[in-house]
Amino acid sequence: MKKTIFISILVVLLVWFFMRVLFVVPENNQVVVLQLGKIVRVIQKPGLKFKLPSPIQSTIFFEKRLMYYDSPPTEVITKDKKTLIVDSYATWKIVDPKKFLISVKNINGAEVRLDDIIYSELRVDLGSYTLSDIISKERENIMKTVTAISNKKASEFGIEIVDVRLKRADLPKENEKAVFNRMKSERQRQAKKYRSEGKEEAAKIKAETDKEAKIIMAEAYKKAEILKGEGDAQAIKIYAEAYGKDPNFYKFLKSLEVYKNAFSKDASFIFTRDSKFLEVFTEKFSQ
Repeated sequence: MKKTIFISILVVLLVWFFMRVLFVVPENNQVVVLQLGKIVRVIQKPGLKFKLPSPIQSTIFFEKRLMYYDSPPTEVITKDKKTLIVDSYATWKIVDPKKFLISVKNINGAEVRLDDIIYSELRVDLGSYTLSDIISKERENIMKTVTAISNKKASEFGIEIVDVRLKRADLPKENEKAVFNRMKSERQRQAKKYRSEGKEEAAKIKAETDKEAKIIMAEAYKKAEILKGEGDAQAIKIYAEAYGKDPNFYKFLKSLEVYKNAFSKDASFIFTRDSKFLEVFTEKFSQ
């Protein structure tokens, strides 16, 4: 009976001992082993590991995977003196747990350092470019530069910064209206310029068209007058020839034309018997 109790106590003590000296390092973790508060070793490979029992030795676990840090929006002044609200984030990991523990202690301390480093580099690099460059063509190159320099500075804390990115870069709200008004004024100025140029071009086209129309009309009038003159000359010639052949017939024909033009539905005339106007109807003319 005593032997059984002894064995049981021994087993419990052994289990307790091994629980105090053995520990498992997961695949996604790395461990710093401390002895009386001093770092004695770093374990980065996973598996079952051994240490002296507490309080002689203790362990601190750190993540081995990539971590995400979302920094708060901050103000940055661009090269062309524009204020931008920059919202950035970074992916990072712990590559030297010993250096990390000594310098920043934990994740919260690391994020404070990251915030200082990344903001400092964003302010410097974004301040070297204009607003249009940051928004468009140079953004990718800027972030590569920020990542490289930030990673170099963070290495002294046992941290590797894998990537720094901008989620958004906006103008402050109080500036948005002013920028919008400037854009609106610029568009209105351009529109006014185009309308002015259009009116000027229209006036030129109209003047040219009026000039061509006057030339055409003048040439047409000249040609018409020439034709009219030629027609009148031809008519006079014909009339002269006809008058020369039979003066009485010519006189009769011209009298009929006069009667046709003079008499109308509402016309009333009073003539004497010896009126020249009616002589074509008298016997004197017929003789």
